[in-house]
Amino acid sequence: MTAPHQTLPIDETSRARLASEGLTFRLVDTADAAEHTAWSEATTRGFYGPAEPAADIEAIRQHVRNDRLTGVYDPTSAAPGQPVATTHCWPADLTLPGDRTIPGWAVSGVTVAQTHRRRGLARALMEAELRTAVALGLPVAMLTVSESTIYGRFGYSPAALGRILTIDTRRARWTGPETTGRVQFVTGEQLRHDGFAIVERVRPTVPGEVSCSGTGHLWLRRLGLSGRDDNAKNLRFVRHDDEHGAAQGFASFQLVENEADYTQHELKLHALVAATPEAYAALWRFLLEMDLVVTITADLRPVDEPLRWMVDDFRAIHTDERDHLWVRVLDVPAALSARTYAASGRVVLRVDDLLGHADGTWALDVDAAGSATVAAVDEPADASMTVNALGSLLLGGVRASLLVAAGSLRGDAERLDGLFRSPVEPFLSTWF
Repeated sequence: MTAPHQTLPIDETSRARLASEGLTFRLVDTADAAEHTAWSEATTRGFYGPAEPAADIEAIRQHVRNDRLTGVYDPTSAAPGQPVATTHCWPADLTLPGDRTIPGWAVSGVTVAQTHRRRGLARALMEAELRTAVALGLPVAMLTVSESTIYGRFGYSPAALGRILTIDTRRARWTGPETTGRVQFVTGEQLRHDGFAIVERVRPTVPGEVSCSGTGHLWLRRLGLSGRDDNAKNLRFVRHDDEHGAAQGFASFQLVENEADYTQHELKLHALVAATPEAYAALWRFLLEMDLVVTITADLRPVDEPLRWMVDDFRAIHTDERDHLWVRVLDVPAALSARTYAASGRVVLRVDDLLGHADGTWALDVDAAGSATVAAVDEPADASMTVNALGSLLLGGVRASLLVAAGSLRGDAERLDGLFRSPVEPFLSTWF
């Protein structure tokens, strides 16, 4: 059965704009292997990736056949069958505070060829995807970014941050809790189902996590099973099973040898997902105490990582912070009423959206249980903000008072902070 996002016609406004410049904007037929290969090669080129074997491209096609791929084509180019700009989108659930989710439009694969820069292609594509999301009835759009200067102009804003950890294992002596159960080596294939079940237990509890399919590219890529990752052959996996033998967490990593000294390996942690505090502690202790390793680097970890409180030298763990998940609100009543709030109360919000999707004045009424109703009103606003600021507030990890200092919000920040704060820091554990 074909889903609506696969059959919805290409956005007419952007199609006409690009047609006026002699360019063709259309959907990519993922059932056509040759057409998908040309699109995939253009996307890989856009991200400066290496050329991929035909077998890998075909494997990817099988995993994205239910997604919505678009391309902009230049009939005057030397390769008219290969797009000069691309997007790759699909519907996915976004976790909100209160163990609740909302359907959203996941935007990925955004590229523009160097030969066609500064011609408005990115704007046409990004605005088209927002209008597509609205046509599909999706209240938010979301993406992870390679360049953080591009997407603010389209109403996106950081909503979940991530940290990069660099750990000197020679200084990080374990002082955390003792654990039961066992940590054992497994294969990516063994985690195909067990690991995904753990991810699905954790996902509904962490604002910012985004759903994926257990048979799709995003999940299989994490296990080195998608056929696209050159480092897949170097991945190692461990799983924590509790005292009853139930899988409760896993980690994936690779080891990088120091050619000058075999006793000083680097361990690159790609993922550590734990459904219980015991699994979290057991996995981290296993990694920290691995022989012949002096440095652990972890590229994407939550900002409230408790690890530094589990070793005797706080400074053995260095952290860098960066933006990760960006959120764009399209339907204010649907987005704000979908989450749970930390307090009861009423606040009137003025939202300014240059593209019009979320523009308006909205009353947010929260009851004693933290559930909200939202309605358009003609009243003085308690707070005014850009749609970007609203996207940052939605997951509860960015304080309104910070946005006041940044100039993107005006008004009663204290009341907003009391309502919007989340007891769980927003985090997204993967890229898309």
